[in-house]
Amino acid sequence: WFFTPPRPHGEVLHREVSFLELFYDLVYVVAIGQAAHHLAAHVNWEGVIDFTVVFGLIWFAWLNGTTWHELHGREDGRSRSNIFAQMGLVAVLAVFTGKATGEDGQAFAVVYAILFLLFAYQWWSVQRIDTDPSYRPTTMAYISWMVTMVIGFGVSAFVGDGARFAIWAILLGVGFVGGFLGMARGTSGGYEFVTASLVERFGLITIIVLGEVVIGVVDGISDVGAGGRAIAVGMAGLGVGMGMWWNYFDLLGRRIPDRSGPRFATWLNAHLPVTGAMAAAGAAMVSLVEHASDTRTPVGTAWLLGGSVVAVLLGIALVSRALPEDEFPSGFARHIVPTYGMASAAILIVSGLQPAPLAFALVVFGILGLTWTWLLGVFFAKGGVPGSSGVAIEDAD
Repeated sequence: WFFTPPRPHGEVLHREVSFLELFYDLVYVVAIGQAAHHLAAHVNWEGVIDFTVVFGLIWFAWLNGTTWHELHGREDGRSRSNIFAQMGLVAVLAVFTGKATGEDGQAFAVVYAILFLLFAYQWWSVQRIDTDPSYRPTTMAYISWMVTMVIGFGVSAFVGDGARFAIWAILLGVGFVGGFLGMARGTSGGYEFVTASLVERFGLITIIVLGEVVIGVVDGISDVGAGGRAIAVGMAGLGVGMGMWWNYFDLLGRRIPDRSGPRFATWLNAHLPVTGAMAAAGAAMVSLVEHASDTRTPVGTAWLLGGSVVAVLLGIALVSRALPEDEFPSGFARHIVPTYGMASAAILIVSGLQPAPLAFALVVFGILGLTWTWLLGVFFAKGGVPGSSGVAIEDAD
């Protein structure tokens, strides 16, 4: 039971997400929360850049652990041991995440290198038992990239802060672009492993990052005291988080993406900016609530929150293009991009005007609500059937 080999490539299981995977995802709550906390304390361009890179590294770690278990894991002692080992390393990584771009950068790099060494071993354990030679070039290329990550982060532990951050950013960029291009080269029908359980795992990580909005509101109110104005701004801020939830899950929840290479690559990789922007919106909530009594929202706070919501909406629009053509009623899909485009433009205008925090949050919440209402109306007008797909229509019913 502890020495069963991993599932080889092509052995697809249609299964439910396990309690073990839920436990695994919760460890990432801590790491993501530390990154968001750092951004909340540095609401400026430098803070955004730091957050983007650090969050991207955490997301890639989650992606590797998640996809390995989805493709090759079993309900056995070996898989449990692998996941618990990853969880332990991620927990230690979270300790150094808040100051990863500064004084704790060396420790973060060392732990991250060890984590990817474990990932590399797990992927190698699959490659060595694969009997289908068609998978070998892909798995060898992927393992080579894993080893490069281990070496790169190991080297970054022994250089200065600026050089270390540059190495991280380069590795992250190469991994993102290389991964997208590698998946995009696949052909239609070549991704039989894209199942409902994989979609559910991405939904769970989305819920995790949306939880940062709640944490940001609570932290902001705790910092300034539970006064009426702070609570009002906090509740409006929660409305913004709920608006993002409605738009994401009602359009994308439980919808399995197209299994062609380019569309699946788009669906998977676009979740990085979407989830990162949701977590950044949570960081912005701290500052928004702390300035609840101001007559205008601070410039950095307004653009961080507004820009984050815009990134979420545009990301949702992009991900929706990766769904099968028959996922929505005929003619519905062409309304998605223009609708989210106009909503994004409106939010950017409001961000530039910098109204008072309460008004700012209420207007953004209102735009999200109107966007959802319009798309739902179009769905029904085009002949959509309640409960036909996803969670959106079930909610409407």
